[in-house]
Amino acid sequence: MMIETGMAPMTARVFAALFVSESGSLTAAELVRHLRVSPATISNATRWLEQRELVAREREARRVRYFVDADVWYRTWAASARSMALWAATTRHGAGIFGTDTPTGDRLHTTSQFFELLGHDMSQAAEHWRQALSTQRRRPGPAG
Repeated sequence: MMIETGMAPMTARVFAALFVSESGSLTAAELVRHLRVSPATISNATRWLEQRELVAREREARRVRYFVDADVWYRTWAASARSMALWAATTRHGAGIFGTDTPTGDRLHTTSQFFELLGHDMSQAAEHWRQALSTQRRRPGPAG
């Protein structure tokens, strides 16, 4: 599924290994052993994942531990919403350059409206999730 939606195969393997690990975290050395690949391969995959805020890293003495936490989807979604805002601003600027009375300017203007609405809806959805997760975390567990 991850590969079908645009993730490189090795990056998908690294993310899946982290995601399904009991603790949600593995060291770079553990990933190398588990996936039977080179440290450079792990480094490239984790760099891509970190840039998209799908994983984070923390230093433990002389090694690096990569982890996926409960907020991964919120952070990733929020980053996507910021990307939509950038698209909206850029296409709005382009519409101003070409003029909305031209076919190019009109197309850019319509595109900016699309990304502005999409970014707004994505931001609202992210906030809704954050509030739902916060409520869920405050709820007491089952008795007994």
